[in-house]
Amino acid sequence: MTILSISIPDKLITQIDQTQKEKGYASRSEIIRQALRHYLTEDQKIQEDINGETTATATIIYKENTNRQHLLETQHIHNGLVTTFLHTHIHQDYCLEVIILKGQGHLIKKFINNLQQNEQIKQIKISIINQQ
Repeated sequence: MTILSISIPDKLITQIDQTQKEKGYASRSEIIRQALRHYLTEDQKIQEDINGETTATATIIYKENTNRQHLLETQHIHNGLVTTFLHTHIHQDYCLEVIILKGQGHLIKKFINNLQQNEQIKQIKISIINQQ
């Protein structure tokens, strides 16, 4: 097995340690491996489901004081895809946005990939509704 060194914020380490204790994982590494497996499986399913004319939602959470420039640029570059946009403030200085997208699957994939590359987004959930 290859050893990989990564940087993880202290707050996330605390959550990992708490999950390890509560759920009985053997190590931090096992939690991270499980999370990566889950992410890769979900991402592959999303990529396979996006084809042809598609409707999708992207639900994102980020800190309220985040520089939103990258997020706004992504939305403006792909403005033909964004049909509806909802922004609200939620607990502990976080914002939640729901972006409804409609268009060709390959363009929605690009939009989603841009969101996933944004380090300021704390959580992202994609839902796909194929029109075929």
